[in-house]
Amino acid sequence: MAASSNSSLSGSSVSSDAEEYQPPIWKSYLYQLQQEAPRPKRIICPGEVENRPKYYGREFHGIISREQADELLGGVEGAYILRESQRQPGCYTLALRFGNQTLNYRLFYDGKHFVGEKRFESIHDLVTDGLITLYIETKASEYISKMTTNPIYEHIGYATLLREKVSRRLSRSKNESRKTNVTNEEHTAVEKISSLVRRAALTHNDNHFNYEKTHNFKVHTFRGPHWCEYCANFMWGLIAQGVRCSDCGLNVHKQCSKHVPNDCQPDLKRIKKVYCCDLTTLVKAHNTQRPMVVDICIREIEARGLKSEGLYRVSGFTEHIEDVKMAFDRDGEKADISANIYPDINIITGALKLYFRDLPIPVITYDTYSKFIEVAKISNADERLEAVHEVLMLLPPAHYETLRYLMIHLKKVTMNEKDNFMNAENLGIVFGPTLMRPPEDSTLTTLHDMRLALS
Repeated sequence: MAASSNSSLSGSSVSSDAEEYQPPIWKSYLYQLQQEAPRPKRIICPGEVENRPKYYGREFHGIISREQADELLGGVEGAYILRESQRQPGCYTLALRFGNQTLNYRLFYDGKHFVGEKRFESIHDLVTDGLITLYIETKASEYISKMTTNPIYEHIGYATLLREKVSRRLSRSKNESRKTNVTNEEHTAVEKISSLVRRAALTHNDNHFNYEKTHNFKVHTFRGPHWCEYCANFMWGLIAQGVRCSDCGLNVHKQCSKHVPNDCQPDLKRIKKVYCCDLTTLVKAHNTQRPMVVDICIREIEARGLKSEGLYRVSGFTEHIEDVKMAFDRDGEKADISANIYPDINIITGALKLYFRDLPIPVITYDTYSKFIEVAKISNADERLEAVHEVLMLLPPAHYETLRYLMIHLKKVTMNEKDNFMNAENLGIVFGPTLMRPPEDSTLTTLHDMRLALS
């Protein structure tokens, strides 16, 4: 059966136009196995059971032994009952008939029923999902172990014909701005294309900044049949059948997610905010070298604020800074932070500092933090400079580019020290805790390390 139903991608059809895109022929073997899996058969207790938990139904048989449970199931495949343990009163067991034997699972309830990681609204759903999983893993264990050996993700032959057309559409904005956004027209064209095809098209777009980014996979429950976009196999089960990247929408098996390359191409439709968004995710979603909030704020500051006394040290009104944050979250690069709206330049500097503070992973990442602190302990200036350079190379490319651009800007600030009274040391005090934070997020640790770094 495996040989006849394990269809390949060679017969997939690809339209010459993205709007008429036809998905590939997915591999159907595991889907057919799910259809063949035993159906749950509830064995009802004929009498009323005292002290039956309110969240169990008439499949609960009270305190009985394993032998009694086995007898009640009668050797019927898929039959199940619930019982209370004789040895541990208050503990409950699911007795399930599968593979000509009775399987016993410790049963839990915390508002939902579960025996493992998955949680279910009803016992019936739990047993249905369990029978599907047991059946597929029994019948196709070898097949499942080899699912990742020849993935469509590496070949994506069915995406190739779309690359040129989609890339052409994505590049239409090239003459409009360096900070390329996918326009409404482009969204319409790409909406009908799977995230896999979208990734291929964006990867080959000349205007795309090729920063490496890991996928942000989260366990997901798919409604209706779904196939893995890495191995092209069916994603079996009732709930939590696989994982979905919350940034680009890629759907894969949990085991396949370990093999997917770090090539996530975030979709603007999925990025809800500018602030509090991962830095690499934001720049890849907007197809920019740096976060656009950094570019826009620095451009505004350099245009009208370099000579402002106490630049970056003086705070703006918190409410107005929050207004700027909301404007970027709402309007993106179209946010208006001009002098007509915010005449106080300290509001703009405050908004820029807030952006860096709100990053889930700081510009100087957690895994390089300790290395920077160790570098600061080197007494020889030349050796310290060389060590700093080596650690900088460990930063993710988008983080490095953002830090580089910020340092060029701060150099311009120090060149106006006679007017703004902000030298390198003052700026270090302001930006040190903003750009780098210890992984444990301890205030005392931060203060100690900042003193060391600035000494």
